[in-house]
Amino acid sequence: MEDLDLRKLRVLRELSERGTVSAAAEALHLTPQAVSQQISALSRELGVQLTEPSGRRILLTGAARTVLRHADAVFSQVEQMHAALAAHKNGLSGEVTVAGFSTTLSALILPAVARLKETRPMLRTSLAEVDPPESFSMLHRGQTDVVISADTEQNPAGHDKRFHRVALCVDPFDVALPEGHSLISSERLELADLADENWIFATTGMCHDIGVAACAAAGFTPQASHAIGDWDATLAAVRLGLGVALVPRLAKPAPRPKVTVRGFSGNAPRRNVFAAVRKGSELSPEIAAMLDALRSVAAELVV
Repeated sequence: MEDLDLRKLRVLRELSERGTVSAAAEALHLTPQAVSQQISALSRELGVQLTEPSGRRILLTGAARTVLRHADAVFSQVEQMHAALAAHKNGLSGEVTVAGFSTTLSALILPAVARLKETRPMLRTSLAEVDPPESFSMLHRGQTDVVISADTEQNPAGHDKRFHRVALCVDPFDVALPEGHSLISSERLELADLADENWIFATTGMCHDIGVAACAAAGFTPQASHAIGDWDATLAAVRLGLGVALVPRLAKPAPRPKVTVRGFSGNAPRRNVFAAVRKGSELSPEIAAMLDALRSVAAELVV
């Protein structure tokens, strides 16, 4: 059997609805002869008789009615396909994946995903918590569409010419101090004032790298007494007097009794948070929609 021609199926459906060849021809802007030729060709392709004479008219056969029942399903699927393609073209459907480091999940990525769920409910989103440089390797391999990262000396991938970069926000770091610390009520607080403290740093990753680099820029090498990868545990350690810790504002850890988080008076440690996509893919409607949502959420952040 040859592949079905949807145009011939439409002629058969029109004949069924109009009742006569001439009426079907008029509706389709064809000649009656062309309608008859299309029906005859479809009959040959399917190997069944589709019409039979009845006086001066022709009637549809049982086989034709069977074809039409299936044709209705075919036409419905075609319409659904066109609707899906239109939605995809407009960025209303499709799929987009995002990879970001931990402190951007609750502050940036999840609110952006929630916003897209409201505005583009047919657009599927998925996210993963991944730190650079692995997130950029995933982006290059096509395993994710959008990476959320921040500038550090250890993360040059953010300026790789293979990627398109979109600035999102600046994330300053504050310092968590235990109850009774002499600098809690200090009128001014500089990072260098904490040179003799015991420090609690993240185990690895950008928070660790930015903290160590900021201390070095302030003129001292921090005495790192503990390495903890969880913000709640970090603040618990501060509360117990085990050290002080730099806390990015995007992390927004829950307040802890006997712990004061305060900002610096001068140049606080900070990181520039950005999104990166494969160059050219920012024109994709789905990815453009995600970038717009991320920019929108970032613009509303108070950091």
